[in-house]
Amino acid sequence: MTSMPPHPDATTDAAPGTTPTLVLIGHGMVGQRFLEELADRGVTERMRVVVLCEEPRPAYDRVQLTSYFAGRTPDDLSLADPEFLARHGIELHLGDPATAVDRTTRTVTSRSGLTVRYDTLVLATGSYPFVPPVPGKDSAGCFVYRTIDDLLAIEEYAKNARTGVVVGGGLLGLEAAGALKGLGLHTHVVEFAPRLMALQVDEGGGRALRRTIEEMGLEVHTGVGGKEIVADDSGAVAAMGLSDDSRIDTDLVVFSAGVRPRDQLARDCGLPVGERGGIVVDEQCRTADPAVYAIGECALAADGRVYGLVAPGYDMARVTAGEIAARLGDDAGQPDGFTGADLSTKLKLLGVDVASFGDAHGATDGALDVVYADSRSGVYKKLVIGATGELLGGVLVGDAEAYGMLRPLTGTVPPLAPEQLVLPAGAAGGGGGLGPSALPDEAVLCNCHNVTKGTVRAAVTEHSCGTLPEIKKCTKAGTGCGSCVKSLTAVMNDELAASGVSLDTGLCGCFPHTRAELYEIVRTLRLTSFAELLDSHGRPEARHGDGCEICKPTVGSIIASLAPAVGADGYVLDGEQAALQDTNDHFLANLQRNGSYSIVPRIPGGEITPEKLIVIGEVARDFGLYTKITGGQRIDLFGARVDQLPQVWARLVDAGFESGHAYGKALRTVKSCVGQTWCRYGVQDSVRMAIELELRYRGLRSPHKLKSAVSGCARECAEARGKDFGVIATSQGWNLYVGGNGGADPRHADLLAQDLDDAGLIRLIDRFLMFYIRTADRLERTSAWLERIEGGLDHVRDVVVHDSLGLCDELEALMAAHVTHYRDEWAETLADPERLARFVSFVNAPGAPDPSVRFVPERDQVKPDLTLLAGPTLPVRTLEGTSV
Repeated sequence: MTSMPPHPDATTDAAPGTTPTLVLIGHGMVGQRFLEELADRGVTERMRVVVLCEEPRPAYDRVQLTSYFAGRTPDDLSLADPEFLARHGIELHLGDPATAVDRTTRTVTSRSGLTVRYDTLVLATGSYPFVPPVPGKDSAGCFVYRTIDDLLAIEEYAKNARTGVVVGGGLLGLEAAGALKGLGLHTHVVEFAPRLMALQVDEGGGRALRRTIEEMGLEVHTGVGGKEIVADDSGAVAAMGLSDDSRIDTDLVVFSAGVRPRDQLARDCGLPVGERGGIVVDEQCRTADPAVYAIGECALAADGRVYGLVAPGYDMARVTAGEIAARLGDDAGQPDGFTGADLSTKLKLLGVDVASFGDAHGATDGALDVVYADSRSGVYKKLVIGATGELLGGVLVGDAEAYGMLRPLTGTVPPLAPEQLVLPAGAAGGGGGLGPSALPDEAVLCNCHNVTKGTVRAAVTEHSCGTLPEIKKCTKAGTGCGSCVKSLTAVMNDELAASGVSLDTGLCGCFPHTRAELYEIVRTLRLTSFAELLDSHGRPEARHGDGCEICKPTVGSIIASLAPAVGADGYVLDGEQAALQDTNDHFLANLQRNGSYSIVPRIPGGEITPEKLIVIGEVARDFGLYTKITGGQRIDLFGARVDQLPQVWARLVDAGFESGHAYGKALRTVKSCVGQTWCRYGVQDSVRMAIELELRYRGLRSPHKLKSAVSGCARECAEARGKDFGVIATSQGWNLYVGGNGGADPRHADLLAQDLDDAGLIRLIDRFLMFYIRTADRLERTSAWLERIEGGLDHVRDVVVHDSLGLCDELEALMAAHVTHYRDEWAETLADPERLARFVSFVNAPGAPDPSVRFVPERDQVKPDLTLLAGPTLPVRTLEGTSV
């Protein structure tokens, strides 16, 4: 370790009349958290803050980096709100890293030549990936796995690759392996240690993890290292030689063999560093120079360790911000120093839950292991128990459900015997009843942000937080890795109940039940009448009434979606059902702003013949309709009066069209690209699959509208990741994404399953849609449902892929009944004169058109004439506020 005399005391402020300057070098997760801590303490109001960032984009969630391959964009991963930076006057310089620090003049120079004088300097330079010094490591096709740019480069190169090797079987290595598999590559993992994730799991956990990963089709090589990279004549990777003299033919190599602290700036300016790297700091994260701090992965903490996890980095950021605030005269709330951190982790690697906490390897003298292993299901659980019965640590592989409860109990004697804690909840003697109530207030629920159970309880009782988003905003708990969300919810609900708060979860004032509960009542009792449901299961004061505008369309949708199963007529405009429908369903068309209606024929997969195109054109011409091609690959016709709807649809149905259900909470479209039939990049026939899906799920009534898309390759031209269920072709089959949507609150869909054949894909979509329809709330899109439902995507995957609830046969049967009994609503309407009788503007004058529905010409078509809606004396205001 190098050393030098400390810099003279740097606690003095800038010259009188000037604002002191703080320079932050590095804008990763820890750097962004440091800025937030400064802002919370009011430091940004008293100091100029300058940030030098090496990457071309602001801080992003590196913990969730691999989610980019599941559909999240770089913008989705961003942690830096531009409004936050602007509001606090933070000067962020992107793509301009610091190149030199002069501690004598207290200046920092950047790559662009920018020189900034500092009063306080904070180094948050992070770490860099370690690449073993093997011959050929610089060949084309060799990558590291650290930044978004790394992922973009891997994604591009993988388009022309078939096999990939990941060097490193730790956390990041397995994430990289999952990414390569998701890109369609046959993937190998090479790990020098005798097991995967050697730092986190023991030998038994490593065996369980390896078995599960190999069952997914990955090849695992442990106890060997890379000896050389063999390149072809063009200099590109062709193979990798291993230390046991074996060889793996490969097109791509990803090095993920650990990281090293980025401490070169500190070395160059004479700050002490550790023998194995890391900038030496004290408990307040100060270096040998009191004006310079180091936080995160670049720092060698006071306990002699470099921490590579985000939670310790956040803790360092908190300590340093508090120390700087104290130097400015704010001693209130100054945090204790950083003396070490809990290295507990809970991860999901390649879909496998892996967690470790405390003394996971049983290094404590006298420690005993309590182990449960089920090799068939890939579950391994080990608890390490001290001599006096206290829980010292544990390893969980395949089932980490109990992690949120067990980790906070570390260091205490658990309320249940260790044997009960490792057994499955349903097993004889299993301890499934252990919950948050067993935890003391000082137990840390959120390890990322060091939030205790007592803090969460106080958020409910003292700050009136009654929802999970409110808890997150108040405490920051649950905004990191997310593994504590279930525990947070349980503590919040327990506290609300203890406070006497009764949360009415009923659908409306007419029903005390949720939509999901009403669905089960209708399905189980085979009810086909709203009145019967209301009289038997409504609130006492609502029984024998008419219902309300919330419950009527909701129950109408439930009965329509269950019609084949409960024996109801699926036609939504017959009898009582007609009175339950929303405005659009009343006339099987979308009401527009001038009282006219739109007509949207179904065009499955966006594929249409010239003859059908001509029919649409002739109908639009003959009825004077405005024509628009939509983003869903359909043609919408606008401007029909209600009395014209049957006439228009008669011609469309005769030409082979059917309802596109644009008016209902049902499947809208399944968009597609042209796929391998025409596109040179396509790997599957996306149009065929889109047509098959659209014809299968047409008319399916659901809590909200459903949209889908099928892309023929990873280029994603059909934008499938922005749909409720999206399908992307791979060389092995299809990847299924769920829970996406566009609109005001866009969300990229999550990967549910990959490399499915046609039958497997349709089977999973059947299950997913029927489980959503069964459990979602009223007007809840799949995206909101997926985030609300307990357990989220993991729970949905367990139910629809692994059949954890034993529902899959029933879900498939419900969908099969829908497919068998589907009837086009407009064809049914046109065949029945009584049904046609409702399509009039005036009941007392059936043949009279509505005179208020008028149009004016625009761009060779028509648009609504809204003059009558405003009236001759009512001024209409422009966006600028002037009357016209």
